[in-house]
Amino acid sequence: MTNRLLSTTTRLISRQLLPHGRHHRTNYFSTTTTATSNNDASSSSSKNNIFSKITFIGTGKMSQAMLSPLISQNLQTPSSITAYDVSDAALSKVEKLYPGVQTATSIPEAIHNSNLIVYGVKPQNVEMVHSEIRRAKVELDDAAVVRDDAILLSVVAGIPISNFLANTSLTRIARSMPNTPAQIGAGVTVWSCTPTTIDTNDHKRINTVLNSFGKTVFVEDEKFIDMSTSISGSGPAYVFLLMEAMVDAGVHMGFSRETATTLVHHTLLGSTKFAMETREHPAVLRNSVTSPAGTTASAIYELENGKFRTVIKDAIWACYRRSLEMGGQCSQVGPNRQTSPPTISSAVPGDGGMSGIGNNRSNSSGGGGSGSGSHHPVEPPMGEMRVQSSFGNKVL
Repeated sequence: MTNRLLSTTTRLISRQLLPHGRHHRTNYFSTTTTATSNNDASSSSSKNNIFSKITFIGTGKMSQAMLSPLISQNLQTPSSITAYDVSDAALSKVEKLYPGVQTATSIPEAIHNSNLIVYGVKPQNVEMVHSEIRRAKVELDDAAVVRDDAILLSVVAGIPISNFLANTSLTRIARSMPNTPAQIGAGVTVWSCTPTTIDTNDHKRINTVLNSFGKTVFVEDEKFIDMSTSISGSGPAYVFLLMEAMVDAGVHMGFSRETATTLVHHTLLGSTKFAMETREHPAVLRNSVTSPAGTTASAIYELENGKFRTVIKDAIWACYRRSLEMGGQCSQVGPNRQTSPPTISSAVPGDGGMSGIGNNRSNSSGGGGSGSGSHHPVEPPMGEMRVQSSFGNKVL
């Protein structure tokens, strides 16, 4: 990445040495788009853009999941989108897949005059991007490099809004957690934003961008985003693991892998659609399939005996804790986690004076205790969760 984070002088010299037409680059010092034969049509369609310019820093799968529907749904013209990546191969792929999309040789060049900056990098690369934005703001004497009204939209897992506020010059921050099905327009994205700097109109524009590749859930309390990471963000991996196990079992029984895969895919798809359309509690739906002493009852017995529910819950809690850790937050939450040091209280007769030391045994990590430790030891974050769906806005 360091090779691409060039100083202004070095970048200008290197651009002069590049063969003409090697990349479809934006002109760093100009905010005017180069005239083309269809300039009038482009100018007309640009009036319908959600943002005057959107910049993607990082062109991985999630960035492309956002970029593709913006163009295909005519929400943003390709010429009003700029992409930056440390990999020339990645930028060449973007240019090939999305003709007209601009690419840039550096972060300052990419964000020049942009009013929506999308962070689509890995968590470990966030600080490097921060430093480039700070440098662009301080060293380059051009107010259009980092616009005062620019909105930063993050799709980076685990990094809280406070991190962006503290380490960039931007004050208008939106944090989101999309998931893998967004790549086919079937994702669900949980998001939040700085409440005092993003107004209603900006809120609608951000939601339109996120809603272009699936459903959106806006949360007023950012803590729900880390929670959603463990359910919807990483959730597809759990489903794929279940899918893999079911397919392998079918092959083990004698089905071809193709047939077993078809059976599993449509079983999961149909079951999900059925649950969504009937809106019945999963327990009711499961019970409707389970006949007394039947085949399903035998299978459910084995799943329950193998602590299927507990393993799923523990996996979700582990994911949530890791999301908190990645954001530099305390991860001592959930079952079997102690959120405060043990206190010493007055002794109870007969216990040797030890009743007040580590007395919360239900939260101990060891097995065999009478306490299940299955409760959440901290208060859940308060706030409304607004769900956007075809049935309208709902408050959970």
